[in-house]
Amino acid sequence: MALKYNDINEFSQIIGELRASFTKRRLTTPLEYRRKQLEQLYHLIEENKEELCEALYNDLHKSKIESLIAEIGTLREECLEAHNNLYEWAAPESVKTNMIYKMNKCHIRKDPVGTVLIIGAWNYPVTLLLTPLVGAIAAGCTAILKPSELAANTAAVIAKLFPKYLDQNAYRIINGGATETMALLKYRFDHIFYTGSGVVGKIIMSEAAKHLTPVTLELGGKNPVILADDADIPISAKRLVWGKSFNSGQTCIAPDYIICTRDTQVALVKELPKAIKDSYGSDPQKSPDYGRIINQRHFDRLSNLLSQTNGKVVIGGNSDRDDLYFEPTIVSDVPKDDSLMQEEIFGPVLPIVVVENIDESIKYINERDTPLALYPFSRNDKTVKYILDNTRSGGVVINDTMLHYSVSSLPFGGTGASGIGAYHGRHTFDIFTHKRSVMSSPLALEKLLTIRYAPYSESNFKSMSYFMYSKPNFNSQGNILNFKTVIGILFMIVAYITINGILSNLIDFSKS
Repeated sequence: MALKYNDINEFSQIIGELRASFTKRRLTTPLEYRRKQLEQLYHLIEENKEELCEALYNDLHKSKIESLIAEIGTLREECLEAHNNLYEWAAPESVKTNMIYKMNKCHIRKDPVGTVLIIGAWNYPVTLLLTPLVGAIAAGCTAILKPSELAANTAAVIAKLFPKYLDQNAYRIINGGATETMALLKYRFDHIFYTGSGVVGKIIMSEAAKHLTPVTLELGGKNPVILADDADIPISAKRLVWGKSFNSGQTCIAPDYIICTRDTQVALVKELPKAIKDSYGSDPQKSPDYGRIINQRHFDRLSNLLSQTNGKVVIGGNSDRDDLYFEPTIVSDVPKDDSLMQEEIFGPVLPIVVVENIDESIKYINERDTPLALYPFSRNDKTVKYILDNTRSGGVVINDTMLHYSVSSLPFGGTGASGIGAYHGRHTFDIFTHKRSVMSSPLALEKLLTIRYAPYSESNFKSMSYFMYSKPNFNSQGNILNFKTVIGILFMIVAYITINGILSNLIDFSKS
């Protein structure tokens, strides 16, 4: 059931109020205001983590530890990093110029883009909604947040807590379903940040195009695991089970399928049952650490995919629709065109595709949409480098899965069908920031700059070109201070001092 906290007829008024706070009142401009709001967001998460964890359990059967790691902990770190580094991130950035502009003041100013829309996802309904907000607050934007209606309990808790901590003149929550989302998309925003499926991502992008609104799309895809023959199979098995079973496989960067040789498949299938039992016991349904599928529609989708496969279910396969439980399931010898290989699985089903060698693995991956993540497993650095040199993906973790998400200094995002744009840490700040070019032209240099004015002459052009354009030196190892640069700097300094001296004398003479 959709949670409707705002009538659609109110949307225009809400957006208008947020835009007025940004454009007229300049409410979010001061850095101290932004830092205070980041503190408040941190306190919202920290002081209510028990209630949030309970809501996450009710929505997805997430264990408390899993929620604290993947939802609460990562978000707290994002808040602290933005708060502690805001002055550095927001500071004007100096730039290099060619010789003729050395006396000009050139820099990049960091301006907020405006009023933004953030649309969250149900699989991580806290962090995927509020992490983009961290960047929007830090950048100085006003924002509307639209939680996923599928994680209804978490959406209700966030909607209740939000106005108690954050300034409603700048940041608002609007709950609802597809109807409310489409209604919001009819309005003009200065940026739209969406996390979810590629199908909905196309709709978001299409609606945004009507207003020429830029978008960040955090989507998904079929993330391949390339398991080389020299991989450490016991360790690989543990890490693959962790990545595929975390949140019951409902993670955009979960390993989607394994591609390996037949001998490696045999060795892996022997190790996987032990890794599953070590994590969740002999009956994962009774484990307090194993989650559930979000709803019956997604459960049925997974069941249909598994029922249509031409592969062999070698581990797991059991499920309980009433409990939304889906056992960790391994399917071996999956054909390359199998039902399990047509779309992102987004559940605890892991197919294995058999190939002859690494080159065949690479060819198979490159024939499909660019994945959000790629996971090569090998002891050989040359093998890993060969894989990376010949594939594309949003991100890569070598000999493990998913860990790159938790490193805020790494940009997180996809490419092609797996998304547009990347965020986390400073990268989120950059998404919601317009880098505004600023150049100041000193009046005192007017005499020197007269060579740019018409009527043009060949001699003036040559003089100007000498300082404006570089000569090619393709054997150069870098920017080395050369004779021309030194002469140019000295010339500009002497000219500046001379002109200022003449002006000062004229001023003194006029006063006398």
